[in-house]
Amino acid sequence: MPKRILVGTVVSDKADKTIVVRVERKVKHPMYGKIIRRSKKYHAHDEDNAFKAGETVRIEETAPVSKLKTWKVVDRVLAGKAAAVEADV
Repeated sequence: MPKRILVGTVVSDKADKTIVVRVERKVKHPMYGKIIRRSKKYHAHDEDNAFKAGETVRIEETAPVSKLKTWKVVDRVLAGKAAAVEADV
């Protein structure tokens, strides 16, 4: 079975070798038909502590690393706004 790959935004990078990624999806409301946003947070393994809050990353499903971590970071899709501001200074 293929591994799932999701794209989301890093919300927290405070833990060692772990980041929290918020993945948003858009769904149609069952009764009213309006498109609404739903989000879920995933703990992902970041071996080198390379990713910072605000960056957009791609995560992949993996065997459990710890109690909460069953995802690992594959790569960076887009640098965060804070990282871009620091680069300009």
